[in-house]
Formats: sequence, structure tokens, C-alpha cells
Amino acid sequence: MIVGVDVGTSVTKAQLIARDGRTGPAHEARSTLYTLPGNRVEQDMDEVIGTVVTVVRAAVADAAQFSPDEPVEALALTGQGDGLWLRDADGRPVGRALSWMDGRAADVLDAWAADGTAREVHRRTGAGMFPGAAGPLLAHLAEHEPERLAAADVAGYCVDAIAQRFTGARTVDASDASVPFLDAARRTYDDEALELCGLSRWRGLLAEPAPPGALFGLLPKVAAELGLPSGLPVSAGPFDIPACGFGSGLEQVGQGNLIIGTTLACQVLSSDPAPGAGDEAAGMVLATPYEDRYLRVMPAMIGTAGLDWLLGMLGVRIEELDALLARSPYGAAGVTALPFLSTSGERAPFVDARARGRLDGLSPLTSRADLVRALCEAVAYSARHCLETLGVDGAITACGGGARSGEWGRIFAGVLGRDVHVREDAVGIRGAARVAWRALGADAAAGSGGDGGGVAGPGGDGSRVARADAEAVAFYEDGYRRYLDTLETARRSW
Repeated sequence: MIVGVDVGTSVTKAQLIARDGRTGPAHEARSTLYTLPGNRVEQDMDEVIGTVVTVVRAAVADAAQFSPDEPVEALALTGQGDGLWLRDADGRPVGRALSWMDGRAADVLDAWAADGTAREVHRRTGAGMFPGAAGPLLAHLAEHEPERLAAADVAGYCVDAIAQRFTGARTVDASDASVPFLDAARRTYDDEALELCGLSRWRGLLAEPAPPGALFGLLPKVAAELGLPSGLPVSAGPFDIPACGFGSGLEQVGQGNLIIGTTLACQVLSSDPAPGAGDEAAGMVLATPYEDRYLRVMPAMIGTAGLDWLLGMLGVRIEELDALLARSPYGAAGVTALPFLSTSGERAPFVDARARGRLDGLSPLTSRADLVRALCEAVAYSARHCLETLGVDGAITACGGGARSGEWGRIFAGVLGRDVHVREDAVGIRGAARVAWRALGADAAAGSGGDGGGVAGPGGDGSRVARADAEAVAFYEDGYRRYLDTLETARRSW
């Protein structure tokens, strides 16, 4: 079995996964997200690593009862991507980590958008930059806090920060490195992209991407703290978006996946690493652990986070969501929304640090149910916008906290005009475990497919299907066109 870990933005989770796909109890620990003036969002690296220790110890304690005849074969790590996690040569933090939600580099991105830098980097690497991406954050620190960069040995990400502390390895997964400076096909950094951003001086801070199948050994002191054997193999990546995709069942080129979590990440499996040629310098092309397979990703900033905000404003519990959605008709009684509720704007399927949300069509007759349904429909419209930009032509899977809502799932199916195959269990951890077992050369079912390390394809065991109702599909086709018109008008006013 494998101990799988998923380090989210504010919650770290761990659980055991057996070779037959069974999972042990899930253990969670929360970490602090510091929201500061100037659109700064930071995390304490030591606190985050402490949460990993806590949940791994708890999961390891389950091993004897969960699967007494099966040893722990590896520790599989996944977690949040983007941001900037500066460390010294010993893996210690050089200041707080800058979250992917951080907006301090918005001015940098505005300048790069105006002078064509952002578009040229996107043309070279497929990476659409946003304020919380490593490139703008590095440039901001180079201008305002160069002493921090001078004190650092590595400018990395969450997962490789944990891997360095646990194994001593100075490394990065190719999926994390893909944004924004990696040539995904060659798995090497594009020096011209670094030069365009004025960051060539800091090239040495970028760890070289680990090759596919890389495993690292757990340090003796860390192993003792975790209750695991010294030298236990550790896999570090991919980060949470690709891990969720593979854990949900992405196997065939053209299949798509929705992660309806804090963010709304939309992705499609592709055999083509070439950057897209659309009008917007948005999205990502990610290297994956699989030869000649890439993920094209549109990670919108806000998924369930916007809903959490609205429910909090209305004094409504998340457990009431399905009942509220059922009380409001298609179109939310004339109320419409734009779901761009991040302080750092939007990054997919367009990039605009000034993007903001809105609610329209309110009247004295508007109910709380109408407000909630309008926002849920708007998030689904955003998902369709992202998926159409990506060119998904296969089955679509969905996962994440928002996917647990049956009513919201039906909204997504209606807006997308097709059935959505929903997986509710630990998809990120399953995806990370799938990669670890492949690296070990093991024959295991990280999901529920049992196909030598694969997972259940769409509609397989462990999933349910949100059906696309014909009446809903027809209604939302018109609603989607109105959404795009409203968005176009709003973008001119931001």
C-alpha cells in the first residue's frame, strides 16, 4: 500500500491506498492562509510541512488494521501548484511562501501584457501567466526584495518544498516547472522565456525537473518522525490539478476533467505539446509522468470559493445547497452572475487582474435560492468557456468538493450539454499513488480499474453520472450565449 498526501491551499489530507484500490480513513489538518494588505496571500512553510507530518503519522497508524499483510511501499505527494516557495540550501524557508492566490505582482503582469511579454512567453511555453504564477512573483521580488532571492538556493513550489525537507533532494516535478518557463516537450527550461521576463540572472534558483519515474529516499530522521522505514521511496508530484485528472480517470486523448474545488480547473489530455494559438495568453501546457502525453489546462481562479462567500453572506450552510438549487428554476428567475470573485482577478480562459464578479437582474422578488443558483450557473458557464477553449471532444469527469452536489452536477451537465462522470473520493491522492506505483513498477489499481496502475475510466466503479436533461441543455445553450455577451461587455469596463 501507499501513503498518499494531498497538500491543499488550507487543508492537508492523507490516507492509505491498497493495491486493489481500497482506501483507508482520511486524515486532515488545517494550515493558515495569511491574507495581507496589497493583495498579498502567504503561507508558513514550516506550518504546512507540520500538517503533512501530522496526517502521515495518523495514516501510518491505520496500516496494521487496514491491510495487515501489505507493507507500505511508498509515500506519494501531491499538492497545490504555482506560487513561490523560496528555500535555502537546507530546504528552510526564506520568508513566507507566496501563495498562488497572491496578487502583489498584478502590476508586473499588466506591464508584460502591454508590451507583449506575456503573449510571447505563452507562445514559447504554453503558459498563461497570472499574478500568482512564479514568473511575475519572481520579477516582483527581484525589484522590491532582491535580498530574499539572493538568500535563496531554490525558487520552487509546495510539493518540492516538502520533498526537499523529507528527502534532501533539490528537485521539482515537471508539471510544476511547466508554469511558466518549461518547454514541456523537451522538459528543459526555455532560456528565452526567462530572458523576456528579465529573470536570466535568477536562472540558478530553478531546480531541474525530475525525470519520469523518479523516486527519492526518506531521510532517517524524518522517517522516524513519520513512523516509516528509512529510505522509503517518495514520489513528489504531479501537483494537484494533473493528479486529480489522472485519479479521476483521464486515460485517452481528448478526455476532459473538471475539478470543482476552491478553483475551477478544467483540463484535457493531449498528445500535442504545442502552445495554443488562441487570442488569449491563458492556460497551461503541462508535462506529465507519461511519455508523449500532456495536459492542456484552463484553471479558473474561483470554483467553490465564490459559493462559500455567497453562502456565508446569506447565512446558509453548505448542507442546504441542493435544496436551495432545487427551489430556483433554470435561469434563477432572471438573476445572472459573473463568477470572478478573486482579488487577483482571473487567469482562465482569459487573464485580467482586474476581473470582478457581479450579480444582475435583482428585484424584490429575488430569493436566496435564486442568488445561489445564479452563481452556480455562472461557474458552470465558466467551465464550458474553458473546456471549449481547450477543445475537449471525449468524455468528461468531475471531482472536487463541488462535485458532491447532485443538483450542481446536473447544472454542469445541462450547461455542457453532455453527461458528466463524477468521482467523489480521494482523486488527487489516487492520482499521486498511481504515479508512485508506476515508478515502482508495481501492478496496482490506484483507482478502481485494476489495469496495471490505471484508474477507472469515466463511468467505471466509484463514480456516478450527472445526466444532461434535454430541456436543461436547450435552456442553457441560450443562457451561455448571454453569459458570453455579458462577459464581453464587462471586460471593457474593468
